Formats: sequence, structure tokens, C-alpha cells
Amino acid sequence: MEQAYWYVVHTYSGYEKKVAQNLTTIVENRRLQELIQEVKVPTEMVEDIKDGKKREVERKLFPGYVLVKMVMTDESWYIVRNTRGVTGFVGPSSKPVPLTEAEVEALGVDEQEASVDYNVGDSVEVLAGPLEGFVGLVDEIDRENGKVQVKVSMFGRETPAELELDQVKPI
Repeated sequence: MEQAYWYVVHTYSGYEKKVAQNLTTIVENRRLQELIQEVKVPTEMVEDIKDGKKREVERKLFPGYVLVKMVMTDESWYIVRNTRGVTGFVGPSSKPVPLTEAEVEALGVDEQEASVDYNVGDSVEVLAGPLEGFVGLVDEIDRENGKVQVKVSMFGRETPAELELDQVKPI
């Protein structure tokens, strides 16, 4: 099986989610999950103030673009290219260019969940930061954001600390 890469697909503005839905449906219906593995519309949550009220809204990072992780074949190219709302791939028309590893990392589209060798309730030693050398108990692990909540015992008191996943090690 060939390697799947991320490609950037240009769409009509405002059609990003519809294109992603259509493509996902086609992939499921035709059982092409090995060829077209993932379809994403990169978004971010931003604070919007309207009528004096703050609220979180989702905003597209790249309006008019959809990211597709796929194995480039004539069939997969044809399916993506002919999905309603798609105007083409980013790159020379005959040969779409995949994103480089650095670009994929910078966009944060292919994030792997961090694996850690400790669990909630385990004793850990803090390896870096102002609490370096202290021992604490793991209270919560947030793999998505790469954070760990640790209760460190200082001066006879439990002090909560939020650290990066790699700033602690199990004892």
C-alpha cells in the first residue's frame, strides 16, 4: 500500500464543510477508506463580541480550502477533483503537490495523541520548571492539549500545577 499524504483542495468559498461532507460520504459509499483516509476543514475557536456579549465562534483557518489525506491515484484524484464544490488541487494541475512534513506539523492537522507512561493517581517527579525536583500526584491528563495536572506537596500543602506532559516522569 502506498503512503498517504495531505493535499490541499481548493473549493468555492463557503463550501468547505459541504465539500468535506460530500467527500466523506463518497468514500464511505464506495469503500475507499484506504485511498482517501481523512478530510479536514481546519478551524479555530475565537472569541467574538456581539451586542456586548462574548461568545466562542468557530472560524475557518483557510477559507476556500479543505485538507485531504489520501493516496494519490488516478481514481482518488478523479473522485476529489469531481466532488461538487471543488475547483481543484493546490499545485500544478497535472500533479498535485503533497504538503511537506513541516507544513503538516505547522498546520497541526495530523496530530497524534501523546502517549505517556503514567496514569491518574501515579506519583511523578517534576523534571523542569519552577517545581523541578518536586514529587506530586497526577490529578488529570489532558492528551489533546499536551498538559498534565499534578498536585505537588509543598510546605505541607497540596499545590496544583499544570505542566507539559514531558515535564514529569513516573517514579
